[in-house]
Amino acid sequence: MSSQAEPTDDFEGIAARAPNRHAAFQPHRKGAMGRAHDLLHATPALVPMIVLIAAVAVFGLVLGGKFFSPFALTLILQQVQIVGVLAAAQSLIVLTAGIDLSVGATAVFCSVIMGKLVFEVGLPAPLAVLAGLIAGTAIGGLNGWLVSRVRLPPFIVTLGMWQIVLAATYLYSGNETIRAQDIEATAPFLQFLGGKLQLGGATLTFGVILMLLLVLVLAYALRSTAWGRHVYAVGDDPEAAALAGVNVHRTLMSVYLLVGLICALAGWVMIGRFGSVSPSATTGVIGNIQSITAVVIGGISLFGGRGSILGAFFGALIVGVFELGLRMAGANPQWTFLLIGALIIGAVAVDQWIRKVSA
Repeated sequence: MSSQAEPTDDFEGIAARAPNRHAAFQPHRKGAMGRAHDLLHATPALVPMIVLIAAVAVFGLVLGGKFFSPFALTLILQQVQIVGVLAAAQSLIVLTAGIDLSVGATAVFCSVIMGKLVFEVGLPAPLAVLAGLIAGTAIGGLNGWLVSRVRLPPFIVTLGMWQIVLAATYLYSGNETIRAQDIEATAPFLQFLGGKLQLGGATLTFGVILMLLLVLVLAYALRSTAWGRHVYAVGDDPEAAALAGVNVHRTLMSVYLLVGLICALAGWVMIGRFGSVSPSATTGVIGNIQSITAVVIGGISLFGGRGSILGAFFGALIVGVFELGLRMAGANPQWTFLLIGALIIGAVAVDQWIRKVSA
């Protein structure tokens, strides 16, 4: 043979003569559906925001200026302030792949504690409010301990707690309502969050301002703090989160304690909104469903680990827009439930599509 094979043990020489190129891959070109999926996966609050804008636009075109008036638009905020606060609490639980059926009952129970401590024990109203906040936090802490330490399913724990707290509310209150006139005369601080601010033609209550601040603070905490990243990690895969160094028990406990506190704040908002303290307030029964509805419509995945607190807020606003718009249009109220039901199914279908394509 005219040439000899290059020795294979001359590694340095072979490496020196090799072309100085790196492996290159052709970029994967995605179609419109692929880009839409990536956008929705990165911005889960986008769909509810679009639905909200569309709903406002449609009702504005149908009803004209009376729907676009500052009074009507801020009335929506006033109507959803209780659900908005409860939805913020529910969002934290759902992000950890749980669900809380006791948020409404906890809010009512804490409002009853605030009222009874003032009118039966004689405690100053600010201390009564503080006691109600502590009671709500304690209920949340008990839920969290049963979920994270005893490892009971969140659905079962909060279903049982809903019944316990609801019964405790009636037993403690004797099913007696504290009238708005009595509260106004004796302990107006209990109604503080019902105070109103006039901004032009718009009317905002302190309860609405509290809801907006709560949503913004939680949105920042979930997006920009280590605690928020731990919440998402625990909801996505608790075992992987533990292997990565996340204290799953501490994270879950912090979430449930915070949720209990937020529910107690919702109870204080209820007193401001209704003026009275009633153990039979419908929030104790349907508040759970309303908060879950806002969370689902808001694009938060029921499987945990994906979603935005802003989306839940948009979900609550969507329900409020439909309720007010249909009422102003003189439509049958049952249309509200029909449309909300369709939105719930559609939101879950979109979430399933996003998860399927991501996998």
